[in-house]
Amino acid sequence: MSVLVVGLSHRSAPVAVLERAAVAGDDLVKLLHAVHGSAHVAEAAIVSTCNRVEIYTVVDKFHGGVSAVSEVLAQQSGVALDELSRHLYVHYEERAVQHVFAVACGLESMVVGEGQILGQIRQAFRVAQDEGTLGRELHDVLQQSLRVGKRAHHETGIDRAGASLVSVGLDVAARHLGPLDGARALVVGAGSMSSLAAATLSRAGAREVVIANRTHERAVRLAESLDTPSRAIELSAIDSAVAAADLVVSCTGATGLVLTAAQLQAQGVGADGRNRFFLDLALPHDVERSVRDLPGVGLAGLDDLRTAEEAAHAIGPKAVEAVRRIVCDEVEAFLSAARAAAVAPTVVALRSKAADVVEAELARLAGRVSGIDDRARGEIEQTVRRVVDKLLHAPTVRVKELASAPGGDSYADALRELFDLDPKAPEAVARADMRDTEVSNEGEGAWTGSARTVDPECAEADCVSTMPATDGPSARELSDHGLRAETVNAQAANVRAVSARDTVAGRGGDQG
Repeated sequence: MSVLVVGLSHRSAPVAVLERAAVAGDDLVKLLHAVHGSAHVAEAAIVSTCNRVEIYTVVDKFHGGVSAVSEVLAQQSGVALDELSRHLYVHYEERAVQHVFAVACGLESMVVGEGQILGQIRQAFRVAQDEGTLGRELHDVLQQSLRVGKRAHHETGIDRAGASLVSVGLDVAARHLGPLDGARALVVGAGSMSSLAAATLSRAGAREVVIANRTHERAVRLAESLDTPSRAIELSAIDSAVAAADLVVSCTGATGLVLTAAQLQAQGVGADGRNRFFLDLALPHDVERSVRDLPGVGLAGLDDLRTAEEAAHAIGPKAVEAVRRIVCDEVEAFLSAARAAAVAPTVVALRSKAADVVEAELARLAGRVSGIDDRARGEIEQTVRRVVDKLLHAPTVRVKELASAPGGDSYADALRELFDLDPKAPEAVARADMRDTEVSNEGEGAWTGSARTVDPECAEADCVSTMPATDGPSARELSDHGLRAETVNAQAANVRAVSARDTVAGRGGDQG
């Protein structure tokens, strides 16, 4: 079984396609179960945000998994597979782990370093766990990604330079309106993005912040939490509130438009000589695009905000470089620990078989030799067990060490073959271990490990697992499964399907 990521984001797809592919609520749960029920898919989780839809899976076959996930996503989104595949990227095995870690650190976000992605990954983890689509492999990958993201934000300055989508959007608004202190603001929605916008406006000294939301109680709670003068209104009162506002920030989960050009014109917007700005952070869009044609009105949506490269430059290349090094270290440490852990059930099964043999032989000896006193019997039993333990100690310790290196997965197979272990025995150990693992809702789970030495010149997020593109699936192979080789990866022409046995430390060429 291997980890597979299939997704599309602001880097690989236009907003129109992202809008159709985005899912939330019951639709997300339906898509999750549809993916999990597909052929070749054993585990599944989905991260769906305003600028990315990524499906994380554990699959038994690369091509079968890619085809199954792509087809389900096409069916659920209503986008033809041929069109959708042009915007999909695919990451497999080590590259998949690296990509998830990079996403958690904010390296793949529209605004590099924004911290909201951690909450979105945590939510994906919880939904998959609640819906029963999360297994051991994805459990470990997602939990460790949360730790890596926290480490990156704690140790670097990547999130301390205005690196949030909201702050970037408000910077754009300030260029149209001037300083936001003293501005009258309307925030439509009361979710996490809207709450962040309201809090940011409050700190910026807005004269008033009005909150409109479908659930009035949530709007009231948000308004009461702000330090600036604020109030909550019913969503039905939004028209008059828009007319009075200088800045409107909208981020709802509505499937249709919340504000249209005709609606605003009816309130005199564009005819009263005032400047206004609309910041639309929703996907699908809340605000009709033609609103920007009204006199004095500015509009920015997700596709209008600065690019990831511009944000990275604003934050500073040193912070981004530091995060990439963290990703390199953590990927190598995680893969090393995962390989070592993979052999552990086989080692436990081997020791269990040895213990059974010892007990059987001691019982046989007791039946054939009589007159041995308890002290002698105890010494014999202890000696036999000590001999077996000493014989097994060196190979079991060594196999764990060897298994932590690339290609180590073959040592577990060798143990099972050499000692004629029942294939079901290691599986039973692994299942018992999974049941005994405590799962934390905050992503503070069971994996621990220390990073191994990584090339200090490593500068890219995929530096741990680098192979020539020709070692991955060929263009013909991808085409046969409904995907174009030039588009399965947002940053490369081909998927580099790197297996554990071929991993080498080196320098990468893209962020994945």
